[in-house]
Amino acid sequence: MSNRKWNIGIAILFIIFASLLLSFLLSTIRIRELLQPILSDETSQEAARHVILIAQELENPYWRSIEQGAREASAKYGMQLEYAGPLRINPDEQIKLLEKAIAAKADAVLVQGINDPQYVDLIDQAVSQGIAIITVDTDEPDSRRLSYVGTDNLDAGKVMGGLVAKAAGKRGSVAVLIGNEQAPNQQLRLKGLRTVIGQYPELSLVDVRSSNISRLQAAGAAEELLIQYPHIDFMVGLSALDGIGIAEAAERIQRSGIKIFAFDALEETLTHIRSGKINSTIVQQPYDMGYEAVSQLNNHFRGETLPGRHFTKINILDQHTLINETGETSP
Repeated sequence: MSNRKWNIGIAILFIIFASLLLSFLLSTIRIRELLQPILSDETSQEAARHVILIAQELENPYWRSIEQGAREASAKYGMQLEYAGPLRINPDEQIKLLEKAIAAKADAVLVQGINDPQYVDLIDQAVSQGIAIITVDTDEPDSRRLSYVGTDNLDAGKVMGGLVAKAAGKRGSVAVLIGNEQAPNQQLRLKGLRTVIGQYPELSLVDVRSSNISRLQAAGAAEELLIQYPHIDFMVGLSALDGIGIAEAAERIQRSGIKIFAFDALEETLTHIRSGKINSTIVQQPYDMGYEAVSQLNNHFRGETLPGRHFTKINILDQHTLINETGETSP
C-alpha cells in the first residue's frame, strides 16, 4: 500500500515538474518572439556598412546635391552615410578628414581627387586596409581607388569647344577662365576645349586665367582680359562661378556683344541665360554622382569588379532650352 502511495506521489511530482517545464519553455519562446524585432534591428545596424562622404566644401549646393544622391542610395542599400567636409575649400582639411576616416575604420569613403601625393598615399593606405575608396567629381587616377564616378571632363571640354566653334562660325578670339590650375578636372576640360578649337585655324584661344574658384577673382580676371584683349569675341568659364564673374565684368566695363559660355547651373547663371547675358552652360549631374557612387559600393560589397570609371551625363542649357523646360516667355 505504501509503495502504491509512493508511486502516485512520484507521478504527481513528475506531472507538476513537466507542467512547470512546459510553461517555462512556452514563456521562453514568447520572450524570444517579443525580442526578435529588437534583436533583428540591432543586428541590422551592426551589419550596416559605414560610408563617409568627404565634400570639397561642406555647405556648397553642388556637394549637398551629391550628398542627397548618396544618402538616398545608402538608405536603399542599408548603408549608414556620414557627410563631412571643410567649411571653406581647403585641401589640407580634406586630407585630415580622410586620415580620420581611415582611423575610424570606415567601410568605405567617397572622396574628391585633389591631385596631392599625400592624398594619393592615404587612398592607397586605406585600400590596403580593406577600406573601399571611390572618387567623385574629380578623379585621382594614380591612386588605388576602386572607381571614379563623375563627369567625363575631357569630353565636357570638347562639348564646350563645339558650342564655341558653332557660335563663332569657326573664327574669332576666345579667352578662358579656369577655376583651379591644379585641379585635374579643370585641366581635362581645358584640354578638351583646346582640342576642338585647335581644329579651326581662324579660331584662336588667346589667354587662360585662373579664378581660384572665386566669383570676385573671376570678375577681376575677366575684366583684365577684356581690357588687354579688346578684340575678344568669346569667353569661357570652366568652373561654376566663372561665367557669373565674366558677365559681371562685361557689364562693369560696358562691353557688349561678348558671348559667354559657363559651367554648372547656379541660379544666377540661369538668370543670366534667361536675360541673354550668358549664351549657354554645361550642367553636371551631382545628385547622380552621389547615387551612382554608393550603388557602385554596393556592387563592390557584393563581390563585383567595378569599372575604372563610371561617367555621369551632362546637359546643355541655353535660353531656348530653359524656355521649353519651364514654359517661360523669352525676355
